[in-house]
Amino acid sequence: MIPGEKVMTVAVSARALFDFEEENRAFLEEDPAGYRALQGKRLDLPARPGAAFSLVRKLLALNCGDAHNVEVAILSRNDPVTGLRVFASARHHGLPIGRAIFTGGAAPHRYLGALGADLFLSANAVDVRAAMAAGFASARVWPEPSPEGHLRDDGELRIAFDGDSVLFSDEAERVFRLMQLERFIDHEVRNAHTPLPPGPLKPFLSALCRLRNGSGSPVSVRTALVTARSAPAHERAIRTLMAWGVTVDEAMFLGGRPKAPFLAEFGPDIFFDDQLRNCESASRHVTTGHVPYGINNEAEVALQ
Repeated sequence: MIPGEKVMTVAVSARALFDFEEENRAFLEEDPAGYRALQGKRLDLPARPGAAFSLVRKLLALNCGDAHNVEVAILSRNDPVTGLRVFASARHHGLPIGRAIFTGGAAPHRYLGALGADLFLSANAVDVRAAMAAGFASARVWPEPSPEGHLRDDGELRIAFDGDSVLFSDEAERVFRLMQLERFIDHEVRNAHTPLPPGPLKPFLSALCRLRNGSGSPVSVRTALVTARSAPAHERAIRTLMAWGVTVDEAMFLGGRPKAPFLAEFGPDIFFDDQLRNCESASRHVTTGHVPYGINNEAEVALQ
């Protein structure tokens, strides 16, 4: 990290980091005693890696020598006793995590500001929406354990982003939803030199670019834009990134084709998308984070 730059901080829930799905099935919101008792019996049993494990391990590997580039903090609804198992599991797997907040069932997102979090990852959709509403970049991680192939330590951190409603605002997505495809393309061509407003994960991409340029770590960072856009609507996306002074290593303009096969080839440690159907498809191949932002998520919010 360049001297004076802010350390990138990622907050992750215990259930996103470790495989607590069996224990979670014993959880009752009105009476969590059974869940806590089960966790208490397993304090000396290290939890298996969860969906966000590979991402967190590689983020922490960006701390090289005396350089402190990334901070990972556990932010969890678990009680402090269960927190003993969480910390023990982190030690078992060699994750140098020292900071954690266990809220005992209270909403965790209120601590994101104090942590200075650049990103919040959780398997709890309610917590993610609350964090997003409070202005924090957040994603709901599919809680299935990471496929074994994605636990490999290959020395490269790979992260893939959808464009509209993730890196960019939902401005263009609203045009697409409210107009015909032809009118959307015409709108984007006319505005090709007008940068799109930033979306919720733009600051996270900017932080990754700073790490890539100045971490000094043996772990490299590779990013990809994976979007349903196609030419000629691609130009505005690229020019927006140029205007922000950030870059991606790969850009996939898929013209509406399914993203999952391309993601399987890229092999990201996490892929971020705003549309649930894309997330559900991608999660069969790669760790996926749903970003509940923009017009595609407004109907879901209205139903809650």
